[in-house]
Amino acid sequence: MEDLKEILQACGFSFKKQWGQNFLTDANLLRAIVADAGVDENTVALEIGAGAGALTRALSERAKRVVAYEIDRSLQPVLARTLAGCENAEVVFHDFAKENLARLESELGEYVVAANLPYYVTTPIVLRFVEEAKRCKGLTVMVQEEVAERFCAAAGTAEYGAVTAAIARRGACKITRRVPRAMFTPRPNVDSAVVRIDFTQGGFAVKSARAYRETVRCAFLSRRKTLENNLVNVFRIPREKAKEILSEAGVSEGARGETLSPVALGALSDLLAARGIVKE
Repeated sequence: MEDLKEILQACGFSFKKQWGQNFLTDANLLRAIVADAGVDENTVALEIGAGAGALTRALSERAKRVVAYEIDRSLQPVLARTLAGCENAEVVFHDFAKENLARLESELGEYVVAANLPYYVTTPIVLRFVEEAKRCKGLTVMVQEEVAERFCAAAGTAEYGAVTAAIARRGACKITRRVPRAMFTPRPNVDSAVVRIDFTQGGFAVKSARAYRETVRCAFLSRRKTLENNLVNVFRIPREKAKEILSEAGVSEGARGETLSPVALGALSDLLAARGIVKE
């Protein structure tokens, strides 16, 4: 492939801060990300934010099919050159946030997500797949390092929060590699990490996904307050009832929400749903 900087210059491309454009060019790193995602000749890969097409091309070399979304239409001539010969790769110039995911999944079948996500959309995009995806086998995404730590945090740590619990309900999450800021063009102000969220491993069932979301929101709404206080304030229930429910759920008196594992939060959400405190 031609030198990326020369292609960008020849196409008159200028980076746009509002879309978080930081491109990867290192071939070894790109191949490693593809390997982290478990992509092989039977894989349909979905990419969010094709950028200049470096990861798209690396995916196309291993995958059965690649569908890449890109919001910036000024990258069209760049991608025409960087993806020349990649017959199994398709670029969709559309804001993925506005895409109908159910319709897309019906067209893709089973798939994996592999992407160097723009930092400003990282959490909303990941949570969309966590909450809505039916046929996604998992995500392997480059994110800001501190966000990666939050995604994979253990209960009781400072990094543990609502997004951690949301991801844990669907699958196993791990950081596969750290990526220094010097690997990007232009160079961002923070380091990054690659996170793999595997929907085929880990995870656990709850009676109501909505009840779980509401319970998690309640648990982390005021981190300094006890879970008992949060239950009283959020769900407008008497304190004695909150004490009774927490006791039945095996939660110690005075515990804060951040000390409960995702599984424990799931058990609590099932109890709240069964009592009719949270609507299913």
